[in-house]
Amino acid sequence: MNKAIISFVISLVIGFGLGYLVFDVMEDSGSQPQVAAQSDTSTNSTTKDQGSQSKETAATTTSVDQDNILSKRGCLGCHSVEALNLKGGQVGPDLSHAFVEVKDKHGMPIEQFLTKPDSAVMSGVIGKNPLTDEERKQVLDILKKASEAK
Repeated sequence: MNKAIISFVISLVIGFGLGYLVFDVMEDSGSQPQVAAQSDTSTNSTTKDQGSQSKETAATTTSVDQDNILSKRGCLGCHSVEALNLKGGQVGPDLSHAFVEVKDKHGMPIEQFLTKPDSAVMSGVIGKNPLTDEERKQVLDILKKASEAK
């Protein structure tokens, strides 16, 4: 009887400990900030440089707005887009080069992949909740900007 109680208590402690670790890790990967790092334009010495940097910052900020399609659709729960300073999950690959690499990796253009992906994980994700034509266009725009940024 005592062995059963001791085994139960040990199992309980181990179970709660592992559960805490797993859920703490999952929370950390999903709660990373999804904002762009903005450069400081006040240190520029010429007006031309200031204008150029302001345009770059504006373009980056626009493409990585927290209301972008990758945030809305939950893509950043698994993926990051380092080229646009979009911090996300670490489970999926960085999407900075996806616009050009999907064809080599999956044998189909990214437009087709976003419609009907051939990978087991993504077919489950997109298959259950497909992108609309407008959402697909927004994803493609962001991924194209990311591929051009690096």
